Amino acid sequence: MSDSGKGKRRLVADRRYNAKASAPAKKPAPAKPAKKKARKPARARSRNPIVAFFGGLLRLIGRIVWVVTSRVALVALLLVGLWVGYTYTQLPPAAEMLDGRAKGSVTLYDRNGEVFAWRGDQFGGVVTADSVSRHLKHAVIATEDRRFYWHLGISPRGIASAIRINLSEGRGPLQGHGGSTITQQTAKLLCLGVRFDPDIWETEAEYVADCRKTSLARKAREAIYSLAMEAKYSKDEILSIYLNRAYLGAGAYGAEAAAQRYFSKPAALLTPAEAAMMAGLLTAPSTLAPTNDLARSQNRANVVIGLMEDQGYLTAAEAREARANPATLSQAAERRTGGYFADWVMDTLPPFADISSREDVEITTTLDPRLQAAAEAAMTNVFEAKVREGSKAQAAIVVMSADGAVRAMVGGRKLGVSGVFNRATQAKRQTGSAFKPFVYATALELGYSPYDTVVDEPFCMNIPGSGQWCPENYTRNYAGRVSLTDALKRSLNIPAIKISESVGRDLVARVATDFGIDSRVVDTPSVALGVSEASLLEMTGAFAGILNGGSSVAPYGITRLRYQGDDDPLLDKAGGIGERVIQEEAARQLVFMMEKVISEGTGTRAQLDGRPAAGKTGTSNEQRDAWFVGFTADYVAGVWMGYDDNTPLTGVTGGGLPAEIWREAMLRVHDGLPVRELPMAVPPRPQPQVQQQPQRQPQPQRRQRQNDPVGDILNQVLRDLFGN
Repeated sequence: MSDSGKGKRRLVADRRYNAKASAPAKKPAPAKPAKKKARKPARARSRNPIVAFFGGLLRLIGRIVWVVTSRVALVALLLVGLWVGYTYTQLPPAAEMLDGRAKGSVTLYDRNGEVFAWRGDQFGGVVTADSVSRHLKHAVIATEDRRFYWHLGISPRGIASAIRINLSEGRGPLQGHGGSTITQQTAKLLCLGVRFDPDIWETEAEYVADCRKTSLARKAREAIYSLAMEAKYSKDEILSIYLNRAYLGAGAYGAEAAAQRYFSKPAALLTPAEAAMMAGLLTAPSTLAPTNDLARSQNRANVVIGLMEDQGYLTAAEAREARANPATLSQAAERRTGGYFADWVMDTLPPFADISSREDVEITTTLDPRLQAAAEAAMTNVFEAKVREGSKAQAAIVVMSADGAVRAMVGGRKLGVSGVFNRATQAKRQTGSAFKPFVYATALELGYSPYDTVVDEPFCMNIPGSGQWCPENYTRNYAGRVSLTDALKRSLNIPAIKISESVGRDLVARVATDFGIDSRVVDTPSVALGVSEASLLEMTGAFAGILNGGSSVAPYGITRLRYQGDDDPLLDKAGGIGERVIQEEAARQLVFMMEKVISEGTGTRAQLDGRPAAGKTGTSNEQRDAWFVGFTADYVAGVWMGYDDNTPLTGVTGGGLPAEIWREAMLRVHDGLPVRELPMAVPPRPQPQVQQQPQRQPQPQRRQRQNDPVGDILNQVLRDLFGN
C-alpha cells in the first residue's frame, strides 16, 4: 500500500459556524451599548457664556422676587390682622345690630279697623336664627351661601366664580354677580359700620345708595369687616342680623315684616313653600315680590326648593309637597296694596305725619272695603261687557258719604296698583253739563222756583272782546218755553245760560266754589256749560253738599292719626261738613229737580230698580269727557270717563257708559240696605199763567253775604237785558 496519502488533510464538511463558536466556552463579554447619535454633552452646552449669563440673571431675579414678595406678604398679613383686630374692637354686641330700623312707616286701617295698606319701610319684630322657621333658615343658606358654616367670612372660590361669570357675560369683574357670602352681605347691610349722618348725606336714600356702591377698595373694606364679624360673632348671630335687616320687597325689611306682609303670619310658622318664596326674593326683592308678580315669585321659589332638596334640607317627599302647593298671598296681603285710595290719603297727610317725619304713623281711614270691591267690580264688568277690546279709554269712580267721607276710590281701569296716575284726584277735566246743578242752585237760592219757566230758543249774545257768541243745545233742537226742572232734566244749554246770566255768573262761580270746586271757575257766559275744569273728587264732594242740605263738604279719608305706641291721637276727625252754601229748602228743591234727571231725563240708564236717586249727566266739549254724578239717601258717587290724551270719545255721553258704571256700582253699594227716600222738597205747582221769562219769587232767607254794590248794579243790568 502506498503511503502517498500521508500528509493530506482529512476530508471534512465546510464549517457553517464561526470559528469562535467552536472554541471552548468562555465567559461572555459584557454587551456594549448600542451606538447613539453623538450629542454634545450638557456641560459643554452650558458653557455658552451668553446662555449662562442670562440663566444666572433669571435665577437671581427669581430669588429677589421671592424674598420681596414673601416679606411684603408677611407685612400685608400683619397689617390685615391689625386692621381686622381694630375693626373687631369697634363692633358692638350682636344684640345691638339686630334692629337698625329707620322710622317713618305708615300703616293704614280701613273703617273696620283692619290693615289694608302699608307705606314706607316696614320692620317687624326682632327675630333670631333660632326663632324663625327652620325652613326659612335652611332656604336662605341654600340660596345665598351653602358653605356659610365652613368659611371664615369670605369665599375666594365664590368670588373667582362670580368674576368669571361677569366677564363671560360681557360685564366688568365687579358688575353683576358678587360672589358675596352671607357675612359679606350682612357687612354691606350694616354699611360697614358707618351710621347715617345728615351733615354728610342729605337724605337716607343717598346714604343707602352710597353704602351699596361697589369698588375694589370697598370690596377690600367689606372683606376686612366680614373677617372681624366672623371673629366677633357666632355664625347664628351673623345670620340673625342678616334675617332682620335684609330687604324682602314690598317695603318689608326683615323676615318678620315680610312674613306678615305676604302671609299674615309670624316668621316662626313659615312652611317650606313660603320660606322658599321669601328666600328667593333676596336676589331681586322688588321684581320678584309676590305682590308684584305672584307667578314669577312662585317660579323662583321652585328653584329654591330644588336647592334645599339637593343640599339635604328637604326630603324628596317634602320637596314634592312644596312644589304641589306653592305659596300664595294671604287674603289680607292681597288687599294691602291700598291702591288709589291709599295713595290719595298719603298725599293728604299733614307734614308732621308723613314718611319724611321719621316717625311710625298709624292712620284709621274712611275706606269701606265692601264699597271698594263694589266700585272695582262695576268698573270691570262694564268695560268687559260694553267697551270694545283694545280701547284705551279710562274711567274713575269715587263713592262717599254725605259728609264727605270717601268710602271707595278707583283711579283707573288697572286695579290693585299704587304709585300711578290717579284720575279720580289728579285729572282736571271740563265738567260739561254736570256743572249745571250749581247754576240752578244759585237760582233757587235767589228765590226761583223749580216750576219757573224760561224760553229755549236760538240765542246769541255779544261778549266784549270776543264778539257774538251763539251757543246751541247738544241736540241742536229747541223746546220753547220750559220749566227749570225740565231744562235741567233734559240738560238744555240755552236755558242754563239764560239763568246764569240772569242770576249773575259771578254768583254761580261763588256757589260752585263754595260747594268745593277748587279749580278756578271761568268768568264767561260759557261757565253755565261746564267749561271750567274740576277733578272727580271735587265734583263728587260738591254733590255731597247738595245731598246734605246745602252745606259744603271737604272730602276726607282720615278719621284718626297717631304715632305708633301713643294713645293720644294727633288728629281725630268726625266729619267734613263745612259752612252752609245755600239754604236747606233750596237744596231740597234742587234734589227734586235732579231726581227727574234719572227718573225722566238724560240719566234714565242710571235708575236703581225702585231706589230713589238723583244725579246729573255731563259731556264736555267735543265729547272729550263724560260724567255721571249722583246720589241716593245713603251715598254719593261720581264717575268720569275719557282718554288721558284728551282724544274725543266715540258715541259716549254722560248718560251712556258713565251712567251704567254708576248704576252697577250703586246697586252693589246698596246691596242689603233698606230703601230710603231722598231728602227732597216737592214745591207746589203754580197756577197757570202767561210768563215770558222766569219770574222771581219773593226772596227767601239765606245766608248773609257781604255787600257788593258793583255786583248788584251788574246783576240789575243783566236782568234788564234778559228779563226777570
